[in-house]
Amino acid sequence: MPFQVSPGVNVSEIDLTTVVPAVATTEGGLVGQFRWGPAGTRVLVDSEDRLVNIFQKPNDATAEDFFTAANFLAYGNALYVVRETGTGAKNSAEATADAALFGQGADTSSWSNEPTGNSNFFAKYPGVLGNSLKVSVCRDSVDYSNVTDSLKFKIDRNSDKLNFIDLAAITEVTNELSVGDIIELGTEKRRHKIKSIASALSDVDGDVDGGGAAVLDDLVVTLETKYKGDSVDQSSSAVTITRHWEFSDVFDSAPGTSSYALSNGSANDEIHVVVVDAGGEFSGTAGSILESYTGLSLASDAKTEQGAGNFWFNVINAQSQYLAAVNREIFTNAGETAASSVSDAFGGSGDTTISTLSRGVTLSGGVEGSDLTAAQKITGYDLFAQAEDVDVSFLLGGNADQTLALKLIDIAESRKDCLAVLSPEKDDVVNKGINTRDNVIAFRDSLSSTSYAVMDSGWKYLYDKYNDVYRWSPLNGDTAGLMVQTDLTRDPWYSPAGYNRGNMKNVVKLAYNPGKGDRDQLYKKGVNPVITQPGQGTVLFGDKTLLSKPSAFDRINVRRLFIVLEKAIATAAKFTLFEFNDEFTRSQFTNLVVPFLRDVQGRRGITDFQVVCDGSNNTGEVIDRNEFIGDIYIKPARSINFIQLNFVAVRSGVEFSEVVGRV
Repeated sequence: MPFQVSPGVNVSEIDLTTVVPAVATTEGGLVGQFRWGPAGTRVLVDSEDRLVNIFQKPNDATAEDFFTAANFLAYGNALYVVRETGTGAKNSAEATADAALFGQGADTSSWSNEPTGNSNFFAKYPGVLGNSLKVSVCRDSVDYSNVTDSLKFKIDRNSDKLNFIDLAAITEVTNELSVGDIIELGTEKRRHKIKSIASALSDVDGDVDGGGAAVLDDLVVTLETKYKGDSVDQSSSAVTITRHWEFSDVFDSAPGTSSYALSNGSANDEIHVVVVDAGGEFSGTAGSILESYTGLSLASDAKTEQGAGNFWFNVINAQSQYLAAVNREIFTNAGETAASSVSDAFGGSGDTTISTLSRGVTLSGGVEGSDLTAAQKITGYDLFAQAEDVDVSFLLGGNADQTLALKLIDIAESRKDCLAVLSPEKDDVVNKGINTRDNVIAFRDSLSSTSYAVMDSGWKYLYDKYNDVYRWSPLNGDTAGLMVQTDLTRDPWYSPAGYNRGNMKNVVKLAYNPGKGDRDQLYKKGVNPVITQPGQGTVLFGDKTLLSKPSAFDRINVRRLFIVLEKAIATAAKFTLFEFNDEFTRSQFTNLVVPFLRDVQGRRGITDFQVVCDGSNNTGEVIDRNEFIGDIYIKPARSINFIQLNFVAVRSGVEFSEVVGRV
């Protein structure tokens, strides 16, 4: 018991309830090229819908990687995706000249120091899709709504043309009205959105032949909808027009003073921000609003009424899925604290000029970059190199060449808790005719012998619903997915192959459907054939690893059995560290492992086992080296790969007991 100086009662608690935990066996990892999303970081995706939401729909350049991921997610719900960008990739910017690649990863905290130029905003991620984005910032009540100077104009009923005819006021019109603005017309004050603004030219002398110099005659504003009120002719007497911010209907009121700024003696700190899909690339509809932010503050220390930070720069960078802000001081005194002693510290209502940003700026200059090289993909797969950093059970190769495939094998062998899942290259199997088998075998022969890798025989033709076309996709996403499906319906130590658990999804046809002769050659090399049979669908018809030597570990189910056992028991054994190597600790370890193995045995994973952890293997020398040894002997269950059926015909007068077992 603990030492006590004076009499008393001490209560201590000893935890002997440690058990061998269940371990995850269904997570995959993939590095690929995608049109959108954070680059250079692992992102956990749980469904195809989520994959589209984060990385966007595929195109010709990204389809192979996209559908490798989607194929895997058709069977499971946990895939770590790493997006890498090709050479020349750039983030779109407010000014095309500022476009540059920056902000790799999901953390935007340092982005303000990276880009250069005059842009206030960049697309959050690199790629052409960023060129579809438009951002509009309403600074104050003038941006939100105002009344123009007196202007001369006319418009006819059922017309979409608003003609400003006062030449002297044309500059005022272009200063006060912009494409996207909403204006009120007629006595009914009907609202119309401005579609375009164009200057009209006429001949100074009115010659029919067009002689003489051309001069500005009037300004034509085209509306998105036709004017239905009575004709208006204000060509002789000028009147004002009420103008509203393009996105005023999205918000209840104009930005003003937040309660935080008010309590700190400041004013006019609020702004509204809208992110728009101007090109329709994200939503499918041009002009769709993707995000809106109400009442963000220009004060760097601003808080919402719930206590959350409300500084516009931080909110945009933390919450937006499309936009990165790079200029903290976007408006007057922005970035100062709300406790400024200057009345009207953040400008705003005292300024009668409509801000340029409220007119909206469309980002441009975004570039996809070149196709990924093996080296660039390897950079992404390095994020899966350490088992302590991320728990994965499968590394999907996609369209991996020999260099990348060998890298995945190296990672899997180093980690010893996952499998590299590979397919031959597209050029090996698509439209290769009689050379296909030899191409597949040649690719396999270029790889090393290992029980930590699995290879299938080809590619499949599938329907791309996002582009209404058919595409080729590697099968390794499906092969890994079948192992996940086997885990979810049975256990990791069951074979994922065959008619019970090996049926693949979304297959129009196979690039290579090996017959029995080809399957014999492939299987000798450790390649698992995928076949299509009438009435049976497409089936994984093998369960070998790439281990060349005869061993129990040349089967997927045995390798995965030992991965599970080693991973689970090692996790539990960590709690034996720094304890005493005595009979009590050894018995505790044995009593920890035996029930776990007995459970696995009851679930048909092993046929027998023995745990030795006593003085026979923990000798005095071992104890003196501060070591602890537990020997665990396993008889793994084997999957059936070959069936022999013997049919014996016997004469009518012969008893079966006379011939059974003798033939």
